[in-house]
Amino acid sequence: MIYKKFQDMELSALGMGCMRLPRKDGSIDEEAVERMVQYALDHGVNYFDTAWGYHDGQSEPVMGRILKRHPRERFYVATKFPGFDVKNMERAQEIFEKQLERLQVDYFDFYLFHNVAEKNVDAFLDPKYGVVDYLLEQKRQGRIRHLGFSAHGDLETIRRFLEACNGELEFCQLQVNWLDWTFQDARAKLELLREFHVPLWVMEPVRGGSLAVLREEYMSRLEALRPGVSAPEWAFRFLQSIPEVGMILSGMSNDEQLAENIRTFEEEKPLNEAEWDALQKIAADMTAANYLPCTACRYCMEQCPKKLPIPFLLELYSDPCRRPGEPIPRGAIGFLAPEARPDQCIGCRACEAVCPQNIAVSEVLADFTGRLV
Repeated sequence: MIYKKFQDMELSALGMGCMRLPRKDGSIDEEAVERMVQYALDHGVNYFDTAWGYHDGQSEPVMGRILKRHPRERFYVATKFPGFDVKNMERAQEIFEKQLERLQVDYFDFYLFHNVAEKNVDAFLDPKYGVVDYLLEQKRQGRIRHLGFSAHGDLETIRRFLEACNGELEFCQLQVNWLDWTFQDARAKLELLREFHVPLWVMEPVRGGSLAVLREEYMSRLEALRPGVSAPEWAFRFLQSIPEVGMILSGMSNDEQLAENIRTFEEEKPLNEAEWDALQKIAADMTAANYLPCTACRYCMEQCPKKLPIPFLLELYSDPCRRPGEPIPRGAIGFLAPEARPDQCIGCRACEAVCPQNIAVSEVLADFTGRLV
């Protein structure tokens, strides 16, 4: 395992994200997660990243029970204050205390303001809620060892948050991958972190799995440059080519993904210029097509009053084999239960209020419905 120096700590370059844990009968498969955590620890992974809302609130309790079986000095745990939903701003103390209880720890190694973006930055910084002051006080008390933030906001929002926190933020977690390097301006966001001397943590390295399986024509181009390299490995090698990347989080859902990723992180093999350019050309081709930036985080489903499978519907809608504006055969949704189809969207936009990618879900599902033939 490759390790990265962070202050006085040695962090595994690969961290285990706990947003996409294996599931069984609609719930987290705790036995499978326990097996994966043991394997991860045995192979050098020492960073585990969860959050209040992951798996409808079940990720933290499950990880707490599993990590409790291991010596505290063997792992670092990270979780987040769920400010992506502004209704939580008045509950900072209540949520923080509950998170300590759920994870069965006395302190968090890493704690983040979750998803700083245009829709919530005012509330994060509003003194009437006092979220920033409260978390800084927990840091002074030693109940937070390192305080940072994750962000899907634009450059000015991230700059504003960094300036308002006045040097107190020790790391920033951003969506960085070879597709979003230009598509979501990850390159410019990295430059901003350099300006503030804030280390970079990476989330969504394979974009919720969408970069883990590529079309044959794209893989053929890459195969000519590095034979035998899988799509996920290409994604990780891209990130290994960026010196500022300190932590790469991957939401692994089974033993095979975990083992493959750990093998990748046994050594660094950064890209050369031709390989980097090849990925960027593929990214340009992909984003010119009928593409939506959904990462299947499922925050939308937690807010949807109709409980629609929104990430799956967006995936059906943005089928790369279909040209933009082309009619969609009803057979594409024929296997879905009537209550799970796009025409069931009531346009309330509750999903859009928490979408990290700022997707106009209601408009997409209305267009989906209108194009069905």
